[in-house]
Amino acid sequence: MPAISFQSVSKTYPPSRQQRAQGKQGLRAVDEVSFQIEPGEFFGLLGPNGAGKTTLISMLAGLSRPTAGAISVHGFDVQRDYAEARRQLGVVPQELVFDPFFNVRESLRIQSGYFGIKNNEPWIDELLQSLGLADKATANMRQLSGGMKRRVLVAQALVHKPPVIVLDEPTAGVDVELRQTLWQFVARLNKQGSTVLLTTHYLEEAEALCSRIAMLKQGRVIALDRTSELLKSAASNVLRFKTDAMLPWAIAQHARITGRIVQLPAQNAHEVEQLLAAIREAGVAVEDVEMRKADLEDVFIDLMAGEQTPLEVAR
Repeated sequence: MPAISFQSVSKTYPPSRQQRAQGKQGLRAVDEVSFQIEPGEFFGLLGPNGAGKTTLISMLAGLSRPTAGAISVHGFDVQRDYAEARRQLGVVPQELVFDPFFNVRESLRIQSGYFGIKNNEPWIDELLQSLGLADKATANMRQLSGGMKRRVLVAQALVHKPPVIVLDEPTAGVDVELRQTLWQFVARLNKQGSTVLLTTHYLEEAEALCSRIAMLKQGRVIALDRTSELLKSAASNVLRFKTDAMLPWAIAQHARITGRIVQLPAQNAHEVEQLLAAIREAGVAVEDVEMRKADLEDVFIDLMAGEQTPLEVAR
């Protein structure tokens, strides 16, 4: 039985009054999405802003109803068996949502009570220690920094020991220390059997953590495979250098340019030689030339820029 199952899930938002007057249709945020996540898997859900990631998670958590299709968590339908499905999930949302009238420990006790859990102090203590919140246990939520509030959200999601953990942009805008602390703790839970569903714009995190990845574009799955297989589909090498000059258009249209840093895909040594020769011929001075292996960001950019049809592959 899969930990999470999306079966032909679609979500269409009705048009506004103004849109109806103009004869426009509603927004189809999710379009016939189907995939399964197996128990104990660390799964990545990637896509640009507006691709439908948060909409999928909202439907998974029962906060929004799908227009069509079915979603289940460990066999419990999120609509028909809401209470049981919700017990299986621990969701860390993007937004910093907290009750300003309680301290950290009280917030975790109250969250435990929502699931009918009594005498949960040992696990609360472990969460506080593991997430670097032990010295903030009696601090009011209003007194915490944004990063500390994010840690409390993670603790609240885990306080009832859910077998499935959903992390929606958990490290957005947080410092390096929190990112390392969070990933060490979540990786430990995953090794102990927890299923993890992650959405993130930090693709190096997804590459390092996720064994399998789905990529969404305009509400549809355009890639779904093991991370290692997705990396194999990219150019085998990337030529990277710095320059202050403008590149010729024939080269620039294939480049990823960030300030002075230019990155160009190259399948083999012959292509590297051709690129460098063309750059020299154009009179472009370069420095810090190096080669690196293609990463998940290269795959992501290629897929989002392309016109691929949705893949229905679940390996």
